[in-house]
Amino acid sequence: MTEQSKTGEETKTGGKCPECSKPAVQKFRPFCSKRCADVDLGRWFNEEYTLPGDSEIPDDIGEADPSA
Repeated sequence: MTEQSKTGEETKTGGKCPECSKPAVQKFRPFCSKRCADVDLGRWFNEEYTLPGDSEIPDDIGEADPSA
């Protein structure tokens, strides 16, 4: 029996988890576990991460051009 099958641990990817810096696991790549992946997802949902760009939404977005 291999060490992997004894522990149920997935194959390591060689990278580090961006949340806790433990070795990343292929199943949850780039994270080490479902917990770390969920922590990151929660940060996106809470808008703790943002993408660069204009923060204001233009007033005319979605309006059809009457001259077209």
